[in-house]
Amino acid sequence: MASTGKRNIIAHVFASLFAICTCQEMCQSMFGGQVYPQETCGPASGQRSLGHSLQWSQAIISKPAPDWNGTAVVNGKIKDIKLKDYKGKYLVFLFYPLDFTFICPTEVIAFNERLDEFKKINTEVVACSVDSPHTHLAWISKSYGVYLEDLGHTLGLFIIDTKGILRQITMNDLPVGRSVDETLRLVQAFQFTDTHGEVCPANWKPGADTIIPDQTEKLKYFEKHP
Repeated sequence: MASTGKRNIIAHVFASLFAICTCQEMCQSMFGGQVYPQETCGPASGQRSLGHSLQWSQAIISKPAPDWNGTAVVNGKIKDIKLKDYKGKYLVFLFYPLDFTFICPTEVIAFNERLDEFKKINTEVVACSVDSPHTHLAWISKSYGVYLEDLGHTLGLFIIDTKGILRQITMNDLPVGRSVDETLRLVQAFQFTDTHGEVCPANWKPGADTIIPDQTEKLKYFEKHP
């Protein structure tokens, strides 16, 4: 983020100008609400929205995270950074509106105060402003699917692994902040599965039992935790 003092540790990404493809889909009414159509909408589909616009996100779990580059403030100095800089490390990539809501300062401070804990587990934190005047087309936020056409921003958080693969997505409406504790837990859980090949059950924390992904071996966990 662009700030002074200890808060300048987190990088604040100012996006370059890039074109990004968005998709408008026709929605269908069902049970009093709007649902996605069965057919896939793409740039060549020719479909037009009837008052309900959906963001075409490039961010897909278990696939390479959308590439990005931009100008950031890191340790008080302006430098160019890009997603590839973080290969070999886990990356927590979070979006926030430049024009702070009441929630955003609490999140920025909370993540900043825990940076050492992230660094101890080979993880970096990069914060990206969604509606900064420097972003212009907001291409990064659009490619990650967090840009709202009517509001301009939402609270998105993405966990990207050492190989650049997107492992987790969290999106909040603006009134509720994100959890640093849960973000740390998720990174630790993904790192555990990367190393050991076992899977982490609900509410798993480091040191707790895990499950061997085998039809027979899994029974050991469920016998211990009926």
